[in-house]
Amino acid sequence: MITKMATIAVYVSNQQEALTFWTEKVGFEVKRNQPMGPDASWIELAPPQAQTCLVIYPKSMMPDAEERKPSIVFETANIQETYAKMKENGVDFLEELNQMPWGTYARFVDPDGNEFLLKE
Repeated sequence: MITKMATIAVYVSNQQEALTFWTEKVGFEVKRNQPMGPDASWIELAPPQAQTCLVIYPKSMMPDAEERKPSIVFETANIQETYAKMKENGVDFLEELNQMPWGTYARFVDPDGNEFLLKE
């Protein structure tokens, strides 16, 4: 039986830029950072106390990286506070907060243009 999602990969062109984005702007912590060759590392990031990690995987190691797109939803207990903090940190949101019957959400992008959803 599967008990949890271990990692979710996002394909990035610059691991250092992605690392800065996810740690300094979004507030994730580095859970693992191991060399994976001369120009790449296996980097896992996650919110504090999370069980699932986001892997910022170098596009240079994936021949079809441009065709791969993540579909990741991040949940928060206080979307107004999280949205405001992330915006203050320089995260680019594609829209303001939206209220739907299933909850409140907003879409944001990382430096590579990968799109994510923040929801409460």
